[in-house]
Amino acid sequence: MAKVASTLSFFLLLLSLLISGPLKSVNGDQECMQKTWCVAKPSSNEATLLENINYACAQVDCRILSKGCPCSSPDNLINHASIAMNLYYQSRGRNHWNCHFQNSALIVMTDPIMATASMHKDSDDSSL
Repeated sequence: MAKVASTLSFFLLLLSLLISGPLKSVNGDQECMQKTWCVAKPSSNEATLLENINYACAQVDCRILSKGCPCSSPDNLINHASIAMNLYYQSRGRNHWNCHFQNSALIVMTDPIMATASMHKDSDDSSL
């Protein structure tokens, strides 16, 4: 009977962690949390990406997508959609439900900007 109770307690603990979202560790004023980003799925069609940009930018400031700003490059729809979607996701507290966008988004644990920079560096190194 004790084994069943401990198994049930463990299951309920896991369930509560899944429902409550990411684990947070608080140390004084400093909060540590796994950083995540919301990006557009590469398989998303143009119409969906445009809808996502329009929705996100109606909720958050998307001026960083303006021509000449660093985030406007590369100047393509999936990049702009990913930035707009991530701005929305970050501003809403990085909850998984804020990165759904009609199932056209992914939550990633690697900074997409750093991953892109690394790919460009690797391709530059291979041409030497």
